[in-house]
Amino acid sequence: MLTAPDEHQLAEILPGTWRVVATNFPMWLRGDRLDPTFTFATRGTEPLVLTDDVSYTTQTGEVKHLLGVDTWRGEGFVWRGKGLGRLVSSSWTVPGVSAAGTIAAIRFSKSLVSPAGIDIVVRDGISFPEPRAAVATESKRFGLTTEDFASLSWLSEQNAS
Repeated sequence: MLTAPDEHQLAEILPGTWRVVATNFPMWLRGDRLDPTFTFATRGTEPLVLTDDVSYTTQTGEVKHLLGVDTWRGEGFVWRGKGLGRLVSSSWTVPGVSAAGTIAAIRFSKSLVSPAGIDIVVRDGISFPEPRAAVATESKRFGLTTEDFASLSWLSEQNAS
């Protein structure tokens, strides 16, 4: 397995908007939360602190947002929600990114309100017709085991059916 990006690399890579293209996270697989994206902005650098806006579209076309702050703690981030969400926290890591920094794997730890899961995200605005093939070819770069890869549902394939 390749080394996961460190705090300084992630400060360069993560800011911007990312589309979820594959997941095993139930929140994105139920069918009521469509087109999920993560938008990160740098809030601080020592330690790395990001603001994040997780957005999705409901079946009725309404765009919803989950806002939070991610603080670097050792080898990953601790997320804390804003507003009522401030009572909730979770941990997540980026076990790997593509060489160009346009595809990333995000691994979420189990929390009080959600199971562990993996999202594969692609930087918004990047045309990437075959992210599944790219991740399959270099699964070790993304910190994924064969079982991890097999557990993923590819959202573009679900939306096409």
